[in-house]
Amino acid sequence: VKLVESGGGSVQAGDSLTLSCVASGENNDLYGMGWFRQAPGKEREWVANIRGTVGLTAYSDSVKGRFTISRVAKNTVHLQMNSLDPEDTAVYYCAADKYASGFKIWGQGTLVTVSS
Repeated sequence: VKLVESGGGSVQAGDSLTLSCVASGENNDLYGMGWFRQAPGKEREWVANIRGTVGLTAYSDSVKGRFTISRVAKNTVHLQMNSLDPEDTAVYYCAADKYASGFKIWGQGTLVTVSS
């Protein structure tokens, strides 16, 4: 499975941005997909994920109410980001969980820069 993110860019505080992640290859068993981010000088942190056939979602406290994760197709997940803040500046990584065994498949990342 290969993950490719897109949609990153430079925006102003308060703007919105939508990230996309497309999984190619053998993706019939992608139990869950998620987003993580890594800000400059900080460790990678979990942002949101969607899992299972019913699409259960979960969000970190820092983005809850502002970001929405959705699985628009079996192999595609979006991250709608609203009310962006400079603290959201980071490289955003898509990740996939195959067979409910944890996020072990990663994309190359897409940079989001939010200026005040």
